[in-house]
Amino acid sequence: MDNKHKPSVRAVGLFSGGLDSVLATKLMQDQGIHVQALHLRTGFSYVERNRVAGRISGEMSDVERAAAQLGVDLEILDIFNEYMPIVLDPLFGYGSGMNPCVDCRIFLLRMAKSWMEEHGYDFVFTGEVLGQRPKSQMRPTLRTVERESGLEGLLLRPLSARLLAPTIPELNGWVNRDRLYGMSGRGRKAQMALAGEFGIEQYAQPAGGCCYLIDQTYARRLRDTLAHEGRDLLDRTHVLLLAIGRHFRLPSGAKLVVGRHERENDFVDGCCEVEGVWLRTLGHPGPSALLLGVPDAASILLAAQITAGYSDGKLESELKVEARGQCEDSVEADVLLVTPLGPEATQALMV
Repeated sequence: MDNKHKPSVRAVGLFSGGLDSVLATKLMQDQGIHVQALHLRTGFSYVERNRVAGRISGEMSDVERAAAQLGVDLEILDIFNEYMPIVLDPLFGYGSGMNPCVDCRIFLLRMAKSWMEEHGYDFVFTGEVLGQRPKSQMRPTLRTVERESGLEGLLLRPLSARLLAPTIPELNGWVNRDRLYGMSGRGRKAQMALAGEFGIEQYAQPAGGCCYLIDQTYARRLRDTLAHEGRDLLDRTHVLLLAIGRHFRLPSGAKLVVGRHERENDFVDGCCEVEGVWLRTLGHPGPSALLLGVPDAASILLAAQITAGYSDGKLESELKVEARGQCEDSVEADVLLVTPLGPEATQALMV
């Protein structure tokens, strides 16, 4: 049966805005499927980190631009609170970093299934490619994800469908299997060629990943935070703080975050809901720094030395650094006279 005999076949597509999800969506649109793009914002995507870091220009994210390019309806759901337990206690373990890839796919697809059922849609599709990711996209894992998400038979992967068992949408004729693809492996040449055929010229960098939990630096910082502060600290602001700046663990156990450029400095200065001490050099341009918690005087002094060591006055014998207990400029600050800490001593404290 062709999908023209089932009026208004409707599908939910997990949509990261990356090339694979764009192509999968385009393939469904070209078969006359009404597509709802669903972007689930976990709090760990490069989109969010890049916005803080100043790498996103304009008001639209890559996800929004990609959806607009395709003319597809886009719904963005913030699922940070629901997602955190997946990060901290993954049933299927971690990948090379702190990335719970298998648990993540199951969780996101369960969310998509709920949305599908609530809004009366027919099936779910993704941009997954067989063998592209070693943790979550090998054949046995794809089957596990489909089963554990509750989408058995209703999860279509258009880019690799011809290498996988037919799904209900294909068997029922809602989707023409012959117009799907059999892509596999980690290369992206086939996807880029298909994008060219479709006239899709603007898309996020292929193979860039969508989640910075796989980043080794971030994973190291997250493990350090769990070891010293515990999981209760990990609200949205602290999760983003772990993704930016330079991080130091002081001998007292206190944690210092030092911005690397203007946008990160602005973010550090704006973390007003965080408990800590804010530091900034006087007389010389320098970074904004945040010493978390309720640190002792020795820790504040050392944090001031580290902050001074990253300022334009780092070669001075002494430098003034202001330290305030709240982020607002209106709050009275203490002024410390410190010797900037050299790179060797600073490096030894870096997380």
